[in-house]
Amino acid sequence: MAVEVSSLPDVQVLRNLEQSEVSTTGTVVTIGAYDGVHRGHQAVIARVKRLAGDRGLETAVVTFDRHPASVVRPESAPLLLTDLDQKVELLAATEVQYAVVIEFDEARSKEPAEEFVTEVLVGALHAKVVVVGEDFHFGYQRQGNVALLRSMGAELGFEVVGLELVGLDGEPAPTAQSVSSTVIRAALRAGDLAAANTMLGHSYEVRGVVNHGDARARELGFRTANVAVPDEICMPADGIYAGWYLRPDGLVRPAAISLGRRPTFYETADTSLLEAHLLDFDGDLYDEVARVRFVAHLRDEVKFDSVDSLIEQMAIDCEQARSQLSGSLSQGQLR
Repeated sequence: MAVEVSSLPDVQVLRNLEQSEVSTTGTVVTIGAYDGVHRGHQAVIARVKRLAGDRGLETAVVTFDRHPASVVRPESAPLLLTDLDQKVELLAATEVQYAVVIEFDEARSKEPAEEFVTEVLVGALHAKVVVVGEDFHFGYQRQGNVALLRSMGAELGFEVVGLELVGLDGEPAPTAQSVSSTVIRAALRAGDLAAANTMLGHSYEVRGVVNHGDARARELGFRTANVAVPDEICMPADGIYAGWYLRPDGLVRPAAISLGRRPTFYETADTSLLEAHLLDFDGDLYDEVARVRFVAHLRDEVKFDSVDSLIEQMAIDCEQARSQLSGSLSQGQLR
């Protein structure tokens, strides 16, 4: 079973605002890290699109090439739900017209909030409406906030819409029930993939290059793609999963995925290894950039008494993965 992913809607990705042409009719703009582009983010963008449609304006999301915390407080910066390419692709899927990617370096971290407003929001994007969360902060030492935006907007000609945190239905929600990148990371680390995927609104995906593993495929009878995911990406809890393996040519293969430290073979391992066994596939995957989507958690990782017991369980895992993925495909969950 192999399927092909359809192309995403076009979005203009702006990285150099000085050389970019943005419509002078004006924009409705939202700003944020947008890590994961989860259902809370999607609700904000939906509000942006409604406001733009009502007023004949264009839509823009301002985000950053890295998480601002990685520059401001690198010792406690969160692991990422999406790399930059993923984030832009997910923004494109919302059909926003402009994705503005700001380089967030040391100089940008020390930029006064007022300068960001005049340079980016007004000068480059001709903002008429700015949509942010009520707890939004920006600029040097987080001195910019909604109150500052409203004060500057009254002077410079843009309106500010401050939104409360939202829940899964897109409506305002208590903090304990709200959707956020932080809550999604916690769910992934706790092994609650179902909750994470529900909050994301799509299956969690990681990307990396396929490299050579410890060559146990012949012994086990299950060839796997060993995917080296960058250290800054948040990984789900160790375990066995059903998911999809997306190849660079656009073809998608169902896969049984193992994420863990291989306790049957090693007493200790410093890091978890991501291995994807592509169902009904026998080909060379080395050195290609793989995209692995986690659809369902099948079981925890365990240590087996023998290699034969492990092989028997791997066959069961593959059949369970096949069943899970057949259902998700019939429900249109792959895009």
